[in-house]
Amino acid sequence: MQKEKANLSAIKDLCEEFRKYNKIDPEFYELYNVKRGLRNPDGTGVMAGLTQICNVHGYVINDGERQAVDGELFYRGYNIKDIIKSCQDEQRFGYEETIYLLMFGVLPTTEQLAKFRTVIEGFMQLPENFFEDMILKAPSSNVMNKMGRSVLALYSYDDDPEDTSLDVELAKALQPTARMSNIMVKAYQVKSCCYDSNSMYLHPLVGGLSIAEEILSLLRIDRQYTKEEALLLDLCLILHAEHGGGNNSTFACRVLSSSGTDAYSAYSGAIGSLKGPKHGGANIKVLEMVDDIKKNVADITNRDEVVAYLKKIINKQANDFTGLVYGMGHAVYTISDPRAIILRDRAISLAKGTEFEKDFVLLNIIETETPQIFASQKANGKAICANVDLYSGLVYQMLKIPQDLFTPLFATSRMAGWGAHRIEELFTGNRIIRPAYKSVSKPQVYVPIANRE
Repeated sequence: MQKEKANLSAIKDLCEEFRKYNKIDPEFYELYNVKRGLRNPDGTGVMAGLTQICNVHGYVINDGERQAVDGELFYRGYNIKDIIKSCQDEQRFGYEETIYLLMFGVLPTTEQLAKFRTVIEGFMQLPENFFEDMILKAPSSNVMNKMGRSVLALYSYDDDPEDTSLDVELAKALQPTARMSNIMVKAYQVKSCCYDSNSMYLHPLVGGLSIAEEILSLLRIDRQYTKEEALLLDLCLILHAEHGGGNNSTFACRVLSSSGTDAYSAYSGAIGSLKGPKHGGANIKVLEMVDDIKKNVADITNRDEVVAYLKKIINKQANDFTGLVYGMGHAVYTISDPRAIILRDRAISLAKGTEFEKDFVLLNIIETETPQIFASQKANGKAICANVDLYSGLVYQMLKIPQDLFTPLFATSRMAGWGAHRIEELFTGNRIIRPAYKSVSKPQVYVPIANRE
C-alpha cells in the first residue's frame, strides 16, 4: 500500500513533466490543414471509404456549400421509415429481419427469415462454463467493459479464431450478435450483485422468442412483459442497429479489420469505442440534464421557464457548465434525425397518462426551442436538431431498463452493423487504413545522460 502511494506521488510529478514538454499549438492545425477528428472545416466527414450498407443523409453540397435538408436513414437502400412502418402496421418484430438485411443486402422472404431466426436462436447460448469463468469470476463495475472483455474472450472458445474466410466470418458476426443480449444481462446481474449489493437473478434462455422479448425475459425478475413493451424495445434495436461507416465505433471496427486482425478483437474494439461518453453514453447525459432542469425549474411543462433555463445551460451557467444541450445536434443530421422522430412519435403516445408524460413534454420543449436559442445566442448560422439520444433514455426508463444497460443495449443492437461493416471491409477494402499525422517536433541534439540538467 505504501509503495502504491509512493507511485501515485511519483506519477503526479511525471504529469508536470509531461505538461511541460507535450504541447501542440492549436494554430498548427490550420497551418498544416489538419482535419481534426477527420472532419472538414464545414463539419462534414472526410471521405474515407465506400459502403453499400447504410446511407446517413442530412445535408447536400450545393456550389461547394453545405445546405441542410431533412434527415434520412437508409439500410441497404431501404428507408428506415418504411422498415419501421411495415413492422408497426403488422405488429411484428423486425430486428432479426434488419440483421439479415444489413448482413446480406437483401430483404428475406418469410421462409428465409424463419430459417434465419433458427440460426440466431442456435447461437444465443454461451459456450460451456463461459459465464462462470469469464463473467461471474471477474465482475466489472461497468457492463460495457465486461461485454468487451467477454467478446474478446470468445476467441479462446473458437477452434480456428484466425480463419477469415467468408463463411466463418459470417458465423463470427452472427454469433456475438445473437449472444450479446445474454452476455449483457448476465454481466449486469453480476455487477448489480457484486457492486450494488442486490440479489442476482439468472434466468435460462426460453427459446422461440425475438431478441427484444428475450432481453426483457432475461432481465425482469418475474420474466413478464407485454407485447407492446417488447415491440417498443424491438423498435429501439432496429433504430440503433446501424448508422454508416463513419461513426466512431463502426470506423474503429473497420480500422481494426483492415489490419487483418481477428473478428473478436475488432468487435471488442468497437465496444470499447462505443463505451466512450462522447459516443454511446449520450442518452445518459440527457437524463442527467433533465434531472438538473427538474431541480431548477418550478414547472417543467412551462415553456418560458424551461427556455430561460436552457439559455443558462447554453451560456455555461447551469447543468454541467459545458454549454451543451445533450440530445441536440448531430454530425450529419441538420434539420431532423429520422430516428428521433420515429422514437418520439411512438414514445409520446405511450407516455400519455403515465408518470413520464411531463418528462416527454419537457423533451419536446427542449427539441423545439433549443435551435432558436442557439441561433440567437451563438449567431453562427448552424442548423441543429434533436438526435435519437434525446428520447431513447426516457424510453428505456419506460421499459424499466436500468441505466447501467442504456449503452450496453446500444452495443447489443449495433453489433449487427459492426458485423456487416467488418465483412465489407475484409472483402472489399483490401487495404490497411493508415492516415497520416504531421510531426511538429523540432530536431534535437542528443545530450549524454551525464550532461543533462
